[in-house]
Amino acid sequence: MRKIIVSLMALAGLLLALPGAALATEYGTQKVVYHINGGDPQQNKGALRNIQNHINAVGADNMDIKVVMHGAGLNLLVNAKDDADLRAGVDNLKMQNVSFQVCRNTVVGRNLDISKDLYDATEADIIPSGVAHLSYLQAQGYTYVKP
Repeated sequence: MRKIIVSLMALAGLLLALPGAALATEYGTQKVVYHINGGDPQQNKGALRNIQNHINAVGADNMDIKVVMHGAGLNLLVNAKDDADLRAGVDNLKMQNVSFQVCRNTVVGRNLDISKDLYDATEADIIPSGVAHLSYLQAQGYTYVKP
């Protein structure tokens, strides 16, 4: 009996030591849309840090995160082509199943080539309208966050 209690206590200690593990049950599962429409590289890096901090607190397995970019927000992926920190931030979040969604209206309006001008973007990442998609996701129960 004592071995079982010691084992359970060790397991509890391990769970509390894991990042976000103690809070994950408190916060439950979350669906979140992050809205990026500013083009400042430092602001974009800050937004990526906000998203990672959110994942750390809740746990990647408890999150469904979408990043919707339109207007100057596409600069996040434009600048990532030449900015190793932005690339690393995008790659890290994608490995945690964060979805980056790009406004077709902005792509067309800015005459951007998806595969040449945007870091790691494909046709599957394109949404018809950034603002319409934000509204749609909120109607689907996603919490809106504007970093």
